[in-house]
Amino acid sequence: MSRGRLRVYLGAAPGVGKTYAMLDEAHRRAARGTDVVVGVVETHGRVHTAELLEGLEIVPTRAVSYRDRTFPEIDLGALLARHPQVALVDELAHTNIPGSRHDKRWQDVETLLDAGIDVLATVNIQHLDSLNDVVEAVTGVPARETVPDEVVRRADQVELVDMAPEALRRRMAHGNVYPPDRIDAALGNYFRIGNLTALRELALLWMAGKVDEQLDAYRAEHGISRRWETRERVVVALTGGPEGETLIRRGARIAARASGGELLAVHVTRSDGLISASAAALQQQRELVESLGGSYHHVIGQHIPHTLLEFARGENASQLVLGASRRTWLGTILGGRGVTAEVTRASGQIDVHIVPHDQAGKGYYRLPELAGGLTPRRRIAGAILAAVALPALTIGLSRLRGDLDLASCLLLYLTVVVGIAVVGGLYPAVFAAISASLLADWFFTEPLHTLYMSNPANVLAIIVFVLVAATVSVIVDIAARRTREAARAKAEAHTLATLSGSLVAGQDALSAVLDRISETFGMLSVTLLERRTMGVTRATDTWTVVGVSGPDPCLLPEDADTAVPIRPDLHLALRGRVLPGADRGVLTAFAAQAAVALDRHRLAVQAAQAAELAEADRARTALLSAVSHELRSPLASAKTAVSSLRASDVFWTRHDQTELLATADESLDRLTRLVENLLDMSRLQAGALHVSTQPVALGELVPLALDQLGPAGHSVDIRISQTLPEVSADPHLLERIIANLAANAIRHAPADQPPVITASALGNRVELRVIDRGPGIPETDHERVFAPFQRLGDRDNTTGVGLGLALSRGLSEAMEGKLAPEETPGGGVTMVLSLPAAPTDAGVAEVEA
Repeated sequence: MSRGRLRVYLGAAPGVGKTYAMLDEAHRRAARGTDVVVGVVETHGRVHTAELLEGLEIVPTRAVSYRDRTFPEIDLGALLARHPQVALVDELAHTNIPGSRHDKRWQDVETLLDAGIDVLATVNIQHLDSLNDVVEAVTGVPARETVPDEVVRRADQVELVDMAPEALRRRMAHGNVYPPDRIDAALGNYFRIGNLTALRELALLWMAGKVDEQLDAYRAEHGISRRWETRERVVVALTGGPEGETLIRRGARIAARASGGELLAVHVTRSDGLISASAAALQQQRELVESLGGSYHHVIGQHIPHTLLEFARGENASQLVLGASRRTWLGTILGGRGVTAEVTRASGQIDVHIVPHDQAGKGYYRLPELAGGLTPRRRIAGAILAAVALPALTIGLSRLRGDLDLASCLLLYLTVVVGIAVVGGLYPAVFAAISASLLADWFFTEPLHTLYMSNPANVLAIIVFVLVAATVSVIVDIAARRTREAARAKAEAHTLATLSGSLVAGQDALSAVLDRISETFGMLSVTLLERRTMGVTRATDTWTVVGVSGPDPCLLPEDADTAVPIRPDLHLALRGRVLPGADRGVLTAFAAQAAVALDRHRLAVQAAQAAELAEADRARTALLSAVSHELRSPLASAKTAVSSLRASDVFWTRHDQTELLATADESLDRLTRLVENLLDMSRLQAGALHVSTQPVALGELVPLALDQLGPAGHSVDIRISQTLPEVSADPHLLERIIANLAANAIRHAPADQPPVITASALGNRVELRVIDRGPGIPETDHERVFAPFQRLGDRDNTTGVGLGLALSRGLSEAMEGKLAPEETPGGGVTMVLSLPAAPTDAGVAEVEA
């Protein structure tokens, strides 16, 4: 059975008409004879949407009971049994009621697709998992239900349902989205012009990514390698040289000229790893690319021009930016066609921009190094071998002069030269080749014992011998040098991989980098120095240690044995020994990592500070919002009562006077409690709350705390044993904690199941439990209930400012106690207050003894 096809209607915002579009498509398919049924559709009371349901077969939803309420859910079993050609499933991100086959509705859709049923579904952009936090940051409203992006990306068709923000607001004003009592609040909050515009842009950008994926898949499926100019993609080729910044900025300007242009920077590394660029320069260029909104890529290939063009074609690039060659005219003649010329010749339909820069034509051509492949010891050994082997071979061949011709002698000499090349490298081998040719001429060519050769064939043989011997020597030396370079590259890669592992393992980034530098290069100390500008001139600048590994750090770059400038204001100073030039490459990479680690550490500190400021601002905003009502309400009640009593034109009976005075007294008490809570919360946050602990009997204190709640407190069932140990607490603070917890439990408990307060001893602590049978709190929100100035969904503005639980936890911790919620078996919440038990007389005597 083939898998069903999924078509998703993606809404840019609630109310744009995604469900309407899905139902309209269902009618079109039904009119063509397709078997279409409705699995579940959420009309949200919208008349025009409900009208479109008429004429479509509807599979009845399944009623699911949860916490004394009944909810309609998709009947997956009935849909599978009915097995239509097409099923309509609204709201992909919906969370199913516990007890359903799947947790999420999109999982139900996957089951239908696996059964071969095509599905038309809907989802809003704010419910996509990858955009959830962005939408919350824009609108201030979190979407609690999400669907993985991959589910929607795998859809066979995704159709964006969009509407201009002004048109959507007009729809709302006409009552086509929300009922009249919700229109004003919606228009003033979530459905502001700015919010709707941002949601629309997010939807368009997400759809652009989906379209790109479909286009890439189509081109790959049909083997299309030529460029399609669907969007300007500018690829900048970086070498790690000083011209990189110029190329990046030029590429960014080219990309910015076209709407939706994209900037990509790429650095190609040879697969043999023998040609490397400055890691520090590449890191700085990467940061520049990302700051300009582009992306950085690192690819490996043997042939740089071919690899670069492969990358550009794979990204469907339209423009390729390269720097003008740094080769001089001599380097171009001797070194052949450069990367720029080869890329330009083979670019095909990709436009190539050759950007001039200050370094163009200022390079130099360096002949290949002939030395450096082997150690001096091996070269000496090769020279000794040449000095011993050549005379010995000559003596042996002299005794066989009559049996061997010149060609045989030269082959034997060549064998010795190759052996000398293997042992000692180029210089001993070249010396041996020349010496062997002279020996062969002197002892084995006519006339003997002279350098004159009468036979021209012998001259040619000697010349060929010298050339072959020299060529073999060069090849052996190059192979030895490449072997050493490859071994060093492997060691460097292992070192950098170890560094990356240290960072990933959770070590402090800057400390890990500096420690690894010290360990890798065997240094006494490694110091990261930063220049701080104190005045107008550099002479007044000072160097500050921002990171160090090991004792005796360097205080100035001049004090170091080896110093590496990372940026003009940042240097890495090493003390212990002077590093050879060969180690500078890896050290530069380490230095770049140290700079990145320092920048990230500072960004993390700034982010933490910003988070604290944002939290403080949020708390301040919530406080003003909540307290404005809580202060106004009791003040208004007290003011009204007192003004009424002072009115001279109204006669109040004694009963009326008593009632008005009670109202004023109750309002002022409420105001006093609010002010006390605010003051105590301020003292807690400032660490200035005075706590005076003493032994307290819970059996005596709990009834006193409940008396503060008036008649409501008398309904609480107290089950505390008289034999319970006393607790060590501040009586006044503990009374307020119990009153807050009991008031919270009374507020949420059913009328026929009043809260219960119990207590028990556990080791050297006593646990007080306040139990209610209310709706409960999801486990994911157990910590959120203790955040100040929130009530987790309460909106009646009569339940306080959301300080009760936050203050209770703070007071508990001030007395070395703990306050945490637990799920009540059978439903509800149990608040567990754990306090230290007061020391008994026996315990005190034991301590004194």
